[in-house]
Amino acid sequence: MTRNSSIPRELRQQIRAGVIQGQTSGMAPGFVQANLAILPKDWADDFLAFCHVNPKSCPVIGMTKPGDPYLPMLGEDLDLRSDLPGYYVWENGERVQETTDISSLWRDDLVGFAIGCSFSFEHALMDAGIKLRHIEEGRNVAIFRSNIACTPGGRFQGSMVVSMRSMTPADAIRAIQICTRFPNVHGAPVHFGDPAAIGIADLNKPDYGDVVEVRPGEVPVFWACGVTPQAVLQTSKPPFCITHAPGSMLITDLRISEISLF
Repeated sequence: MTRNSSIPRELRQQIRAGVIQGQTSGMAPGFVQANLAILPKDWADDFLAFCHVNPKSCPVIGMTKPGDPYLPMLGEDLDLRSDLPGYYVWENGERVQETTDISSLWRDDLVGFAIGCSFSFEHALMDAGIKLRHIEEGRNVAIFRSNIACTPGGRFQGSMVVSMRSMTPADAIRAIQICTRFPNVHGAPVHFGDPAAIGIADLNKPDYGDVVEVRPGEVPVFWACGVTPQAVLQTSKPPFCITHAPGSMLITDLRISEISLF
């Protein structure tokens, strides 16, 4: 498919060259970003089953064939081995390495999953006049483990991870309306208001990402997050897997308008 997607391609080339590092929130506005999970073939079917029963937190937008690191349906010359700013490498549920390139770790039995990311709809929120403090301050979004149980699938089970954005109640209602259009990148929030209701004790201590201030008159708004597979992988302990580093996403050629429901 031809998409006139020079901006995502240029960003991926800069990421591949090591020019861009860190988190990707706010980059390539209007284009879909994706989380990443890479597993051996003998675990891939179970992971796909888990994603299918948990589409809110794990909406799969692309999947490779075993041993193939490319996703042409999501981007021209898009290479899962080098086109994200950061990767985590896991063995038996333990993180053993953080790197910016996994070419030397690639194997013929690996299957890559691209999972829709909430960074994708941030431009739509800002276009509606909703301020996003983490982008204004150049930070990663705040990310927390919640007590919202995922539906078990195959060998995978665990709880949902959520990302938090602070906004006024009126903006929160508008954000719910806007994000309902985009189920392939987590859709509408799963909760807003009291963080303790979903098992979060302290908003100043995110499990991943950066602290984002909730100011007087604002409420925290929580979306299902594509870091959920990382928490689930730690519980399920496959012998080997690779994920994105939280906030370091795959920037695709897919426009957010292409996956909007209306």
